[in-house]
Amino acid sequence: MEFLQPTSWPEALTMKAAHPEAMPIAGGTDVMVEVNLDRHRPAAIIDLTRVAELTEWGGEGDLLRIGSGVTYARIIDELGDRLPGLAMASRTVGSPQIRNRGTVGGNLGSASPAGDAHPPLLAMDALVELASVHGSRRLPVSEFFIGPKRNAARPEELIAAFLIHPASGPQQFSKVGTRNAMVIAVCSFALALDPKRRRIGTGIGSAAPTPVTAADAERFMAGVLEEAGLWERPSEVDASAIARFGELVAAAARPIDDVRGTAAYRRHALSVLARRSFTWAWLEYQRSA
Repeated sequence: MEFLQPTSWPEALTMKAAHPEAMPIAGGTDVMVEVNLDRHRPAAIIDLTRVAELTEWGGEGDLLRIGSGVTYARIIDELGDRLPGLAMASRTVGSPQIRNRGTVGGNLGSASPAGDAHPPLLAMDALVELASVHGSRRLPVSEFFIGPKRNAARPEELIAAFLIHPASGPQQFSKVGTRNAMVIAVCSFALALDPKRRRIGTGIGSAAPTPVTAADAERFMAGVLEEAGLWERPSEVDASAIARFGELVAAAARPIDDVRGTAAYRRHALSVLARRSFTWAWLEYQRSA
């Protein structure tokens, strides 16, 4: 196995262009599991841990641009007030040691349907920035996942960053696992209320071949809030509307039966997570109004 270790972003892109088959690695929390279990042995690895540019974050217009090498621990510590949903999801990732090594960029690269960062990124309509020696491009995270553990990056591209709006309203992330900590999700759900854009964002994990949104549920609840003027005058949302929201979230999933749970259980759990997440978020919105 060839080991490449660039010390700058231009050098990393040049190496990737010369070795498009090379597997990028940062925290290694996904890649090394595959290597250690002999599930995948890449011909070459590009170690990005010395590329300082990837560990930076800052504002870009009304968005936050967060380097792909920013760890879960830093998301929690430095960006928890701006990105509460992503911080909640980051707290559920492995142990403190894993959160100190693992990165959101790595989670995107592995493109696992169960990736914990994916639902909040979908709920917040994030962009993924991909770069090569020929330039960079940005695409909605909803278009980034193209299959189980497959993403839209071209062989010569690396994930540079993701871009996301700071939260303008309450956010939630919920996850069902076979135990309370250090576990892969049986299913997960993220919700973002965006009063500025009058938008409801959702993200579903571990219940379809790729992370997905629940578009019908988003439109339904946004219509309920808009029609009753609840964004301006937040009061209690009818229980039947919240129940319907849960049903539509469950309907958006395409789960399978596997060792972690059945498809029927995942759909049921998602409807519960969706109802609870909306209720918690809406109560927070009412209190802050």
